[in-house]
Amino acid sequence: MKIVFLLITVSIISITAFGQATLFMNNTKKVDSLLKSVYAVDLPGASIGIVHDGKVIFKESYGVREMNSKEKISSATNFNIASLTKQFTAMAILQLAEKNELSLSDKLSRFFPEMNPKLADAVTVKQLLTHSSGIPDHYDYVDTKNMQHAHDIHVLNAIKNADSTYFIPGSRFRYSNTAFCLLALIIEKTSGLPYNSYLQKNIFLPAGMKHSTVWNENALIFQPASGYQFDKTENKFKKSQGEENIFFSTEGDGGIYTSIDDYLQWFNALQSGKVFSKKIADEAGSIEFSIDENKKLGYGYGWFIDNNDASRKVYHSGSNGGFRSFSFTIPAQNMLIVIFSNRDDIDLEALVLKITHLLMPLDKPFTKIEKLTS
Repeated sequence: MKIVFLLITVSIISITAFGQATLFMNNTKKVDSLLKSVYAVDLPGASIGIVHDGKVIFKESYGVREMNSKEKISSATNFNIASLTKQFTAMAILQLAEKNELSLSDKLSRFFPEMNPKLADAVTVKQLLTHSSGIPDHYDYVDTKNMQHAHDIHVLNAIKNADSTYFIPGSRFRYSNTAFCLLALIIEKTSGLPYNSYLQKNIFLPAGMKHSTVWNENALIFQPASGYQFDKTENKFKKSQGEENIFFSTEGDGGIYTSIDDYLQWFNALQSGKVFSKKIADEAGSIEFSIDENKKLGYGYGWFIDNNDASRKVYHSGSNGGFRSFSFTIPAQNMLIVIFSNRDDIDLEALVLKITHLLMPLDKPFTKIEKLTS
């Protein structure tokens, strides 16, 4: 009887899994129809990858990567992924901590002796990682006269003499690009390598991300998309990327260019535990600072986390110049929806919510990031 019961149980589980997989596969046709209705073939567009149970079930691209040449976007096209960069910066910090080259409890004074002690002795690496440092934003402090591109060192120079934080460090959540620029400098000071070189050696190449890089004035981007902002007054797209935006070029908070092909490699590396230890991958995708305890919402290391139901949801958005990006994962299901776009007029978070409804009509949607940061 026990054997019969076990066989029946296994059969039910197999049928359920098969049914869910079939549902996903069937509904990708609806996803394709949705995206074709959003992105015109001759305008800036998007590239998307969907993974379910560890298998790539949908990978398509829409629109052009450059309006003058009308070259089509493909899964190999490299986009600036903006704040999705933060998950890579966080992983680099976790790697260094795992090797005992730094501690998440280290104060900033260890790395930045030139910084005002009122900041440097009050803020920890972990507080930078979880947006709970209260460190002042650099945008109003950087002297942009005669500056074409701001880099992470300019961020440090801008706020190093500040004598107060927005709140007691560790007491509140306040999203901070400044924090991740400082984390990139910590990676450089600890490893002795430039930020891009560290990522190439310790993250991109081990994960199989062959064509990913960090933007700078001299970087060679493989098959790059151009970013476009939509001008409502003139009713047309205008190019808007590194050449036009001073803060486009800060590295640790949003400097990475990668493709859907490479990002799928990144997701597989996180899930497999073969490239990065399962311990630090799980830490990155777990709540390390609570944003809303009642709703079980918080921030990990480079990711927003929604623990509101049985399936933990791990996700992040990005916006930089004319680029948008969004990555949504359910680690327990080895599931990912990631979309990169080279236009700024489509709400990717809302679009991915629609896609999740098409793929998983009975599942609860994730909580929008704007509600977590407002």
